[in-house]
Amino acid sequence: MKRYLVAMKLGLLASLYSGTALAETWIQIEAQPTLTTATEAARGYANSFPNVAGFKLEGRWHVIALGPYASDVAADSARQILITQGAIPNDSFLSDGTAYRQAYWPVGGLGAVTPVTPAAPSVVVQQDTQPAAASVDAPRQETVAEARLSEATLDRAGREELQVALKFAGFYRSTIDGSFGRGTRGSMAAWQAAKGYEATGILTTSQRDEVIGSYRDIVSSLQLTSLTDDTAGLTITLPLGLVEFDSYNPPFAKYKSKNNSGVEVLLISQTGDEATLGGLYDIMQSLEIVPLEGPRQRKTKSFTLTGTDSSMSSTTEARLRSGHVKGFTLIWPNGDDQRRDMALEAMRTWSATDAVLPDAYGDGAAQDIDLLAGLTIRRADKIGSGFYVNANGHVLTSAALVSQCTQIKLDDSDIATVVATQDGLALLAPEAALSPLAHADFDVRLPRLQSEVSVAGYPFDGRLGSASLNYGVIAEHVGLGGEEDLLRLAMVTTTYDSEVGGPVLASSGGVIGMLAPMPNTGRNYPQDVALAYDMEKLSEFLSNNGVTASVSQNDGMSDIALAQYGRDITTLVSCWK
Repeated sequence: MKRYLVAMKLGLLASLYSGTALAETWIQIEAQPTLTTATEAARGYANSFPNVAGFKLEGRWHVIALGPYASDVAADSARQILITQGAIPNDSFLSDGTAYRQAYWPVGGLGAVTPVTPAAPSVVVQQDTQPAAASVDAPRQETVAEARLSEATLDRAGREELQVALKFAGFYRSTIDGSFGRGTRGSMAAWQAAKGYEATGILTTSQRDEVIGSYRDIVSSLQLTSLTDDTAGLTITLPLGLVEFDSYNPPFAKYKSKNNSGVEVLLISQTGDEATLGGLYDIMQSLEIVPLEGPRQRKTKSFTLTGTDSSMSSTTEARLRSGHVKGFTLIWPNGDDQRRDMALEAMRTWSATDAVLPDAYGDGAAQDIDLLAGLTIRRADKIGSGFYVNANGHVLTSAALVSQCTQIKLDDSDIATVVATQDGLALLAPEAALSPLAHADFDVRLPRLQSEVSVAGYPFDGRLGSASLNYGVIAEHVGLGGEEDLLRLAMVTTTYDSEVGGPVLASSGGVIGMLAPMPNTGRNYPQDVALAYDMEKLSEFLSNNGVTASVSQNDGMSDIALAQYGRDITTLVSCWK
């Protein structure tokens, strides 16, 4: 086995002083007006330096100095290094010590001094093929002074890499400048404390190797590589250790997961304008790869989408330039945030060429109503129907539909919130101003038994894309258990619940009820049985919540007009959890 022993040549005080200091070169780093404050300051510096001395000046001031050094050149070199590292104040200066009087530090007085100059660390590599006892092999921990001298041998690139590694580890949050100031020292101490080391703020050689080694291992695993996709017209740095090219499905160039990493990348490339960019912004949010939770920002020429759920996160960025929409989506599994952040930062430096992915390329993606360019479109957790009850866009729907939703949408686009719920009914209000094509007029007349009615709604979980009408007759003015606020309809509805919440229309065009869910009693009901909340229940609920129901003035309406009216007042209500 190999053992690496680091022998540090330290410039230590050879002995203690007494009397007046010799006229050698000192680095004067501080002066305090009282002996108490000066002693505390000297004690603090002594934790980091082996050659701290304190002297009284004429008058009331007390000096803290480092040295003595054998020459002005040696002292000034040490001063510049220590200032750069943030170890001593920027206004520290050289002194010949002739003004220094009685010594107060180290405590007990100072003896004769042999001026010395700190030497750079020398590394001795020893070969040893025989295993030794643990007590022999265990590396000796560097002292703070040894660690500082070892650190002084780092060049600017080495200091910057250490800051980058500390930043990547989550401890450094300032500028990468190679200067070890207060912020860098604080991050070093925080890292040491987190690792169980003594928090000195000065990393030993082995500790620096540990920080930088972890960083380099992760960089190596990502294999961040600058890649130019000539077909998509993008130059971008990708984590090719985790993804590999898959296919072109306009407007995406797909890079699939490699070695079961769970990471995926989409490069976005298409011709277009601001409307194209806006459409892409809306479409991306309908995909499963863009979860609902997360910040998103839309500008005239660009957008950013961030989504997170229990298993993954994704970031999409796109820009419009010179008639092209270009950008990327990065999909990353949870629990690997450090590598994701590193890859994302590298990808954000992408640039575009004049090439653009054609709208029709290759064999195309798999075709399915639930797919877009081969990607799965996210579907709401629950789909139902509702209808507008005033010109401000308030919607009446089923309370069961909108319970426990983190987000509610009208027609897959307009965000709505629950204003009130009561006894199976829910009133929704759009977050943004909304002007529906039409809103419900209620027919106050009790419909005759066996009179024809129609229900507007979104059957088959809304897959038809627009509201449709279903037809039946009034079978009874009460529910199956004699409930007076229900109507029983003889009507065949779909096995889906997505028609629930739709308006029940009389032949006059007036709303006389709202389709209600069937009771969950475990019974298997006949196929032609449906229930609806009656008009009185609806109007009372609306009135109690500040909405005045409009009264229908129509005595009749053609089948075509009735169908159009039903579609205009009905909206798809989707619940997202």
